[in-house]
Amino acid sequence: MSEVVGTVQGHRDGHGFVIRDDRQPDLYLSQQEMRAVLHRDRVKARIVRFDRKGRPEGRVLEIIERKKAPIIGRLLHESGVWLVAPEDKRYGQDILIPKNAVANATAGQVVAIELTEPPSMFSQPVGRVTEVLGEIDDPGMEIEIAVRKYEVPHRFSPEALAQAAGLPDRIRAIDRKGRIDLTDVALVTIDGEDARDFDDAVYCEPAKVGRAKGWRLVVAIADVSHYVKPGEALDNDAYERATSVYFPRRVIPMLPEKLSNGLCSLNPNEDRLAMVCDMLITATGEIYAYQFFPAIINSHARFTYNEVAAILGNTRGPEASRRKDLVDDLLNLNEVYRALVKERGKRGAIDFETTETQIVCDENGRIEKIIPRTRNEAHKLIEESMLAANVCAADFISGSKHPSLYRVHEGPTPEKKTLLQNYLKALGLGLSIGDDPHPREYQQIAAATKDRIDAEQIHSMLLRSMQQAVYTASNSGHFGLAYDAYAHFTSPIRRYPDLLVHRVIKSILGGKRYLLSKGMVESMPLARSLSKPSKQAKTAKAVTLTAEGEVWEIAGAHCSANERRADEASRDVEAWLKCRYMREHLGEEYSGRVSAATSFGLFVQLDGLYVEGLVHITELGGEYFRFDEVKQELRGERTGVRYAVGSRVRVQVSRVDLDGRKIDFRMVRDGEEDAAMARARKERGADRNASAVAELASVKETDRAVKAAGKRKGYSASGTRVNPGRAAKTPARKGPAKAAKRR
Repeated sequence: MSEVVGTVQGHRDGHGFVIRDDRQPDLYLSQQEMRAVLHRDRVKARIVRFDRKGRPEGRVLEIIERKKAPIIGRLLHESGVWLVAPEDKRYGQDILIPKNAVANATAGQVVAIELTEPPSMFSQPVGRVTEVLGEIDDPGMEIEIAVRKYEVPHRFSPEALAQAAGLPDRIRAIDRKGRIDLTDVALVTIDGEDARDFDDAVYCEPAKVGRAKGWRLVVAIADVSHYVKPGEALDNDAYERATSVYFPRRVIPMLPEKLSNGLCSLNPNEDRLAMVCDMLITATGEIYAYQFFPAIINSHARFTYNEVAAILGNTRGPEASRRKDLVDDLLNLNEVYRALVKERGKRGAIDFETTETQIVCDENGRIEKIIPRTRNEAHKLIEESMLAANVCAADFISGSKHPSLYRVHEGPTPEKKTLLQNYLKALGLGLSIGDDPHPREYQQIAAATKDRIDAEQIHSMLLRSMQQAVYTASNSGHFGLAYDAYAHFTSPIRRYPDLLVHRVIKSILGGKRYLLSKGMVESMPLARSLSKPSKQAKTAKAVTLTAEGEVWEIAGAHCSANERRADEASRDVEAWLKCRYMREHLGEEYSGRVSAATSFGLFVQLDGLYVEGLVHITELGGEYFRFDEVKQELRGERTGVRYAVGSRVRVQVSRVDLDGRKIDFRMVRDGEEDAAMARARKERGADRNASAVAELASVKETDRAVKAAGKRKGYSASGTRVNPGRAAKTPARKGPAKAAKRR
């Protein structure tokens, strides 16, 4: 059997997997094999067998590298023994702590430990306490746990802080050199109420495009690349983080606050350095022309989304009266937005309306309420403006043949495409996607089903069929937005790929070539392994990367991996807060909607709270349920009761596992549901009785026919002369037996 190299990924049930470097199917490790390794260890393993579904199972041959990151958990004292139960259940084993290695921690506290002795087949791992984080109920503890659990860099290096402190508070005369002065242009920022870093400002005015009506749209983005130079301490820290991480009540920024909230932020009435995308847009929403240039701007106002929506909704209202001098500019922005939306429709881009939530916490960090984030016209206005600037950036770079990072979103995989096709066919909609799907087909299905009862279920399946967007140097377009080329340009304060795109654009404008530091990207070995395309990908796409292109691929893999890490950390904190919130509501009943159906139960999202929990299949009553993967539903064998995505249910909060971030529900049936299930059982029983009666009548009819034939001829069916009485009895005995076999 072949040998493979990869990273161990544990499972809370005790087994694990080897995530292979060659991106082939994961290798299963049994509980016994996991005794000698830990989650995130680098190992060499051998494939020893394949299960009945063709999935490989393996045995660990060699541990190449032990992960040296600290393990976070709760310190426990049981039967005179000190141990730490890891907060990340994927580690699978408690860590023993010698009495002299407890430091000043007390039982029940959350601590960080480092391993002093690795596990073996016959012994548990041993460690020592390196940091005491505090009590589990301390405010903000969930964030402290998450940043360490997911290894989110949360402390800037002393060198980066020193460099940031040395930067000026305001732009200097030397900074203005070679820049176009746009301080007289009424650029404004439009962000949420809680925003502290403003990296984009917009302005729009009517303009002639040829002889037709059009608009001039100016998008100014904070020029972070002027202050963060390649190879410096600030750049190294920014690359390591790759993105800002947003938690409830706290943000871990990519750059120190002096830059993110101060020098780089486009604060109102302050001169700031910016990279500008100046566009001419036709009445039909097409980008007729564009240009990039460095500039100096001065934001004329700081708007919130709600303020802009109120002004656009009533130009004579109180909000409009306070901003009278900027109302016309906002109306121009609204006009160009509507033109861009029309072009989006022609292009066939996917536009799903999804509900995002916001957790509102009190001073102690506990959830007060969970509210939906409402998207108004102002949100969409800014979104379309940023999309236009990003498209121009990608077009400018690709036209210049300069390597860079693109935001790539590929179409559905063959497996997901087939699953979606079967699902749509089972629904009988008369709509489906082709073998080479276009985003327009997705949008048509979404538009045609938006008023159906099961619209949420259908849209959920459409979303699940698509792949995750990534950063890569190999441009293959953006499927969801229906763009041939797309790059992130508009958020360099919080995303490192945007900073790289700025550097590339500046290099092209200066007639130079931006070379990405090979040493910097190779400092992330995991990213390097992730960037290696699989054998199938090489065959399918004939991928041939130059040495320079490979460096960009590694950088893209690193940024994509850190983006996923940030999302996972944010979701982990939100799940912890929701679990703690629901722990105070045990036994209470709520109405909700099925958000996902699986072979082991139903995931239900509660109305108004936007909290999701599991109704295990054993909690669905004394019925045998089958999971239909095509229709994404559970169906009862006897009653025919169906639970599909979007089904309305009523549940009771039965259990909350804070450590596992899990909430369990119990199904609550009202009188109407019980009556429906009783009717279903009765109907099923009646059908079975009717079938039995019909079958018995058939047997009796056959019996009478046989008896009659015997009386007429006096011979058996084999031609042997028999007693007439016996000829009548024999078929009567055989008939029911055969009928029983058929049943």
